[in-house]
Amino acid sequence: MTLDDTRALAAAIRTEVGKAVVGQEDTIEHLLIALVSRGHVLLEGPPGTAKTFMAQCFSRATGLDFGRIQFTPDLLPGDILGSNLFNFQTSQFTLTRGPIFCQLLLADEINRTPPKTQAALLEAMQERRVTLDGETHDLGDHFMVVATQNPIENQGVYPLPEAQLDRFAFKIIVPYPSVEEEARIVERFGNSTGPVRPEDFGIARVADSSAIAAAQSTLKDVTLAAEIIDYTVRLVRATRDHAEITSGASPRAAVLLANAARARAALQGRDYVIPDDVKALATATLRHRLLLSPAAEIEGRQIEDLVATLVEQTEAPR
Repeated sequence: MTLDDTRALAAAIRTEVGKAVVGQEDTIEHLLIALVSRGHVLLEGPPGTAKTFMAQCFSRATGLDFGRIQFTPDLLPGDILGSNLFNFQTSQFTLTRGPIFCQLLLADEINRTPPKTQAALLEAMQERRVTLDGETHDLGDHFMVVATQNPIENQGVYPLPEAQLDRFAFKIIVPYPSVEEEARIVERFGNSTGPVRPEDFGIARVADSSAIAAAQSTLKDVTLAAEIIDYTVRLVRATRDHAEITSGASPRAAVLLANAARARAALQGRDYVIPDDVKALATATLRHRLLLSPAAEIEGRQIEDLVATLVEQTEAPR
């Protein structure tokens, strides 16, 4: 697959998802970038903004095997990973696989389950494998987590551990639609009854595992110049020296930002990364990795504003 083929594939996926999802172009673009760069995505937004439906449509268009876990306070790690159950007929233990054994996993309302259960995803997200009773099971190169969380409610929720947040390539804020978009949503869905499914809108499968693998392999053709590497490192390190940030981004953030920039270039058919690729992805890559100082929180400062300031202050290569 060439870079032009990768760009065409991305355009086809956007078109198919757009048959059902109104707006949310930026979110869909980040999902594509994460897919090509082998990253995971955390979607945060109020209920009813199509986070779950978008993930379902994206899975159908990309041809990835879809799995869903509805996170609840009583969920246990075994409910996610599965377990070895004793079969009395054969007198042997048989592996019962959990819902994590899929290609695109929707972790719905991930902050509703305790950290012990959230931690069940750590190995899967980092190494794309799980360990059950000392035996390792591979999840495949295309394994991708799309997690959702509701920022409004603060009762019955558990903040995600920093170690898990750091494994998400992007945190995307899913906003309410514009007036025009909301009118189109009502026009499109207002006459329907019962649950809405992606297949109801004729979303076609325009990719499969081999096509996704081929698209991911095109990243090796994208040049990451030394100047871009230096710019990315300086931008990430600037988050550790800011007076209003108590905890800056990790080296993993710099690696993920560079890989995502390469993916963005590939999806646009370019074989080189430009500073605008890094700038466009900086907020989504860094917002969930930074902790405001108490003084900044009292003053009502926003992480997104601080990241924008750092991007503006960090000199980009010409």
